[in-house]
Amino acid sequence: MVQEVWLNVESYVTGRLVPADDALSSAVETALAAGMPAIEVSPPHGKLLHLLARLRKASQILEIGTLGGYSTIWMARALAPGGRIVTLEKEPRHAEVARANFEKAGVSALVDLRLGVALETLPKLAAEGAAFDMVFIDADKENNASYLDWALRMSRAETLIVVDNVIRDGAVADPNTTDPRAQGVRRLYDALKDHPRIDATAIQTVGSKGYDGLILGIVKEA
Repeated sequence: MVQEVWLNVESYVTGRLVPADDALSSAVETALAAGMPAIEVSPPHGKLLHLLARLRKASQILEIGTLGGYSTIWMARALAPGGRIVTLEKEPRHAEVARANFEKAGVSALVDLRLGVALETLPKLAAEGAAFDMVFIDADKENNASYLDWALRMSRAETLIVVDNVIRDGAVADPNTTDPRAQGVRRLYDALKDHPRIDATAIQTVGSKGYDGLILGIVKEA
């Protein structure tokens, strides 16, 4: 019954605040058709990422975890003029589907998709001198703390860092959890606690993706 309420409310919000978009709908459909898990952000959360990027006036965005490119498209459309989004994906098939989705959405010229394991790609990006205005972390949860570390290395003052799936049906609050993903998120919270360079909070969410949430953090200094 509770889940039904969540779905009804999400449908209501989406119908009124998230305009229908063929390219975004196709990105979800093609990902499912390719056998990818349905773990892309929901439409309201996709628009939230879009609005956050606009508020930040982001010209350089880093996304860790591309999947089918749904969230990438939302953020690419919010880039400041001349901007780009670098998105990291380790699965070749996912990258192939995402590139086709970028083409259909008309954002291919704005997206730099890097294929490979993120913890191998991130040091190369840092060596290039990359610096980002916004970072969205939505990959394997076990490595969240390491992704945060690399994000901070490539951040400016006021860089916005967003991390998805940080509540895990409440498992994040259980010190005895044996779920490696929840354990990875707990390590992320430990890394953020009293961190001198970032000020963060978490927001719990419900909807088609279940009971989960986001971390939002602002980098204090470069």
